[in-house]
Amino acid sequence: MLNQRKAWLRDCILWRLTKESMKMRGKPVSGRAILVLCLASFLAGSLFTSRTWTWSSIHDHSQPQISIIPQLESVTQDCDHKRKLVEGKSGDIMGEVAKTHQAIQTLDKTISTLEMELAVARTRQTNGQVPIERESNQNLQKAFVVIGINTAFSSKKRRDSVRETWMPRGANLKKLEKDKGVVVRFVIGHSATPGGVLDRAIDAEEAEHKDFLRLKHVEGYHELSTKTRLYFSTAVSIWDADFYVKVDDDVHVNLGMLMSTLARYRSKPRIYIGCMKSGPVLSQKGVRYHEPEYWKFGEEGNKYFRHATGQIYAISKDLAAYISINLPILHRYANEDVSLGSWFIGLEVDHVDEHSMCCGTPPDCEWKVRMGNICAASFDWKCSGICKSVERMKDVHNSCGEGDGAVWNVDL
Repeated sequence: MLNQRKAWLRDCILWRLTKESMKMRGKPVSGRAILVLCLASFLAGSLFTSRTWTWSSIHDHSQPQISIIPQLESVTQDCDHKRKLVEGKSGDIMGEVAKTHQAIQTLDKTISTLEMELAVARTRQTNGQVPIERESNQNLQKAFVVIGINTAFSSKKRRDSVRETWMPRGANLKKLEKDKGVVVRFVIGHSATPGGVLDRAIDAEEAEHKDFLRLKHVEGYHELSTKTRLYFSTAVSIWDADFYVKVDDDVHVNLGMLMSTLARYRSKPRIYIGCMKSGPVLSQKGVRYHEPEYWKFGEEGNKYFRHATGQIYAISKDLAAYISINLPILHRYANEDVSLGSWFIGLEVDHVDEHSMCCGTPPDCEWKVRMGNICAASFDWKCSGICKSVERMKDVHNSCGEGDGAVWNVDL
């Protein structure tokens, strides 16, 4: 009988602890209620075995007497102790959640690093832009942002207007890259006749300014989607940056404001930033921005999915690596900005409609400067860039610029 009582007491305690653990998972159970149930079960067991105890005491006077009260006190104290332990653990839940969140962020960064290394290896095989001595992203040039200015052979005056306004030149360009991690390059490919007069002109310009990123790409207006793919793929194989930006050479940029804007989204792994829109799909031949594959977007009169307008946009490192890895199978639509948006439409990507990158030219951006809301980028929507940018870029810069020292004062 002594063994039976020990077994019963053990079962009671185990049952009590099981209920306490269930308290953390489901509906709370009162500790007092469970103690009452334990006592009731004990008394019921005592009544059931009373005759057996009496018979045993009559026939075996050597059997020691067992005191019930001390054991009840022991059960009560042990149950209360377990309850306090469980309740104390509940106070640490938020701390455990915070640790788990930090672990997830660390894992995301690790995955991002592995993706970058894979992107470099894949790019080395596909377009040959990476020197053979680059073994991993540890050897890539570190940067905060790589800004690629899309340009053409015929746009030398546009490039000069950019150099004379918002883009640093010479030693300042190198200093910006070294001190702030901001890389700025004009992005251009090659002509259909390699080594011809057009290519020699770019070679001479590069020798003077050293501000070009050359792609293995044949230039052409209808090849902008291909050029965009190659730009991101090449950039990610040279620079290990947090962000990669594409901007047209007829857009005014305040580099300091752009850096501050991007820094706000630094913690997000897959982010797509720009002036988000969803314009109509133009099926009529002969019009500007005609979409030959209009039928893929549904009935006539439908709109494109949400995407950033092509004047300027930024993507995070993971998305640039994604483009590099999947370069051969990314579909190209007629319009470059639509193509980029389509590459992300089925992914877990944050689309950010960043209004500071969507400002107009004076008086719009000028008024915002006076209000203390400096724009990251300015252009005219009706011209898909600054109208007559060669003549007007300096005026826009003087009216809407952040000041030459702003970019150097940004703390990343």
